[in-house]
Amino acid sequence: MRRSFVILTALAVAALVSSPLSSLAGETVRVGIDRNLFQPKVLKVKPGTTVEWVNDEKRTSHSVFFEQEGREESDRLFSGESWKRSFDKPGTYPYRCGPHPDMVGVIEVAP
Repeated sequence: MRRSFVILTALAVAALVSSPLSSLAGETVRVGIDRNLFQPKVLKVKPGTTVEWVNDEKRTSHSVFFEQEGREESDRLFSGESWKRSFDKPGTYPYRCGPHPDMVGVIEVAP
């Protein structure tokens, strides 16, 4: 019995870690910025969700830049600072860090 529980728990954790995170409509969801990565890299949300990016780095500034949409880059986020954006329309929204173009993420909005 104990072995089955351990195996099921490990499978559940593996499924959570390997799948993109998702949200409920109307809530605020956090994307951490740490080690030059957006965490999670892919975030699935419902329309009406607000995403908040928080810089968890100690010495590096970052930004959030939806360049493909032609939007302005966010201000630089220093340690502990954050920036928010709400997503009302379904679609795929790729973004990157302005000063670190290899840092990329995606917000997927679907009902």
